[in-house]
Amino acid sequence: DTAGTAENKGCCSPASSHHSSFCSPEQNCSTTTFNSDLGSLASMLLDPDLFSLSPSSLHSSSSSCGNCGTEEETPHTSQLKELPTSPSPVPGNIATSPGKAKGPLLEEGDSALKTATQQATSTPGRTTADSRVWLNKLRYFRRSGVHHLSFHGLTRNRETLQVNGQKAELIPSRRLSMVQTTIEENFLEGTLHLLNDFVSGQHYPPKETISHLVRHILLNPHQGEVLKDTYMLLMKIQMLHPATTSTMGWNWALLKYIMEDQKPPGRLLFLQYVVQTLEDDFQHNLRLRLLQKSIAKKVLSCNGCFSNVKSHPQSCAERGVLAMFLLQRMLSMAVEVDRSPNCNSYKIADLIFPFILNIPVRSQREALLNSMDSHLLRCKLLEMMFHHSCDVPTTLPLSLSKILYFLGHSSVLLQYQVSSTWQRWDEMLEYLSLLLISYQNVILDHLRSSLYERMDLIIQKAKPRLQDDDEISHLDIYLKTEDFLSRMQQLLGQPFPLQINEKVCMIQQLFLIFTAT
Repeated sequence: DTAGTAENKGCCSPASSHHSSFCSPEQNCSTTTFNSDLGSLASMLLDPDLFSLSPSSLHSSSSSCGNCGTEEETPHTSQLKELPTSPSPVPGNIATSPGKAKGPLLEEGDSALKTATQQATSTPGRTTADSRVWLNKLRYFRRSGVHHLSFHGLTRNRETLQVNGQKAELIPSRRLSMVQTTIEENFLEGTLHLLNDFVSGQHYPPKETISHLVRHILLNPHQGEVLKDTYMLLMKIQMLHPATTSTMGWNWALLKYIMEDQKPPGRLLFLQYVVQTLEDDFQHNLRLRLLQKSIAKKVLSCNGCFSNVKSHPQSCAERGVLAMFLLQRMLSMAVEVDRSPNCNSYKIADLIFPFILNIPVRSQREALLNSMDSHLLRCKLLEMMFHHSCDVPTTLPLSLSKILYFLGHSSVLLQYQVSSTWQRWDEMLEYLSLLLISYQNVILDHLRSSLYERMDLIIQKAKPRLQDDDEISHLDIYLKTEDFLSRMQQLLGQPFPLQINEKVCMIQQLFLIFTAT
């Protein structure tokens, strides 16, 4: 909740409006933040020795691996820390509410972004055009939880090899026969060791070998070291030779089977690998403006395979925090891949809405909403929730006027809520502030436009497209918030809960900031 104390009415006076620094248009005010340990994997490209599975490394636990607990120091740690990483908190830290976000957290994220930008543009051998592509990619997906920011440099190296006549080829057949022998003899360590030696920027394994690593090693109940080494090998292959629709070593049937029915020890590593292949291929085809050829289009299109998307909501709720974020990232790509994000977000929100109504615990509802990677999808879902709770529905399009209308006409939202009346209203205000922040991101970042249009709008530095219903006066804001506080005082009596007052004041300040941009 907002830090500090305030009188019940004092903080909502016009005189106090200029003191708020909760959110500014230049900052990304998302409460959905996630960063896996995959950031360190991208930097390992700079030191090939890290991928060499020597006999000692096969039995040690010094390897860095996402979702494998704490990461032990290695001789290369200092190198890893110097590279740009995703400007997000550690995994599992779900921001509990917009009211709990602090200025320093946002400033720290922007600082990390500037540092990564400076390092990217100063990389030796990087041309101005390369940097522009990298910066544009970073801006479109600066909230991405899995994508490696340093991956673009590797892609350029691979393209340079092809331009110089050194197009990547399959591992030579004689070497592949050695790998096949270890597979037939079920000598897992030998398989991993040989493939690590044979995979390079110039040589890649066949699709069947990658599929074997995924299905028969990563998703089988092997010891932790074998799973980690397999995951590291898959990520090395992915970095050097990103998967495409024709080379991916998994399919949707396998992913669905793992999400819905099975719980092998390597399932989270598998999910991270799947999302990484989706993300890298998405970014690559976005740069080429060929999203129709992407893996995401093949398996996550709301127009072509909406049945795949339908399996996500329940999986999100039933899995742990890390799996939830990974699945949410898939939903975010499903929103964007068809060039109709506005339509897709409605389809997916309509799918999730009945499900969220039946979540019994507030913390679970908040976790699902806060973990959403797409602001547009979160807006649509919250809009449906407030329509559900309005005493008098409105036909206004989603806008500042409509959000202000929700403040005056919404009641407690869900049937599964705590018995305390003030806590029900507290949850309603929590979601209203989340809706306002997400709507701000939708407008400022042109999220209703397709990705291609958005790229052009960002390059042109186009101003946000406001609607007539976004024009609200400061007087309207003050009157509506004062009316709501008066209604709460009558309903809840004295002593009036401070949390309610603080949330209303925060919502007022968010309205004032948005209308001032």
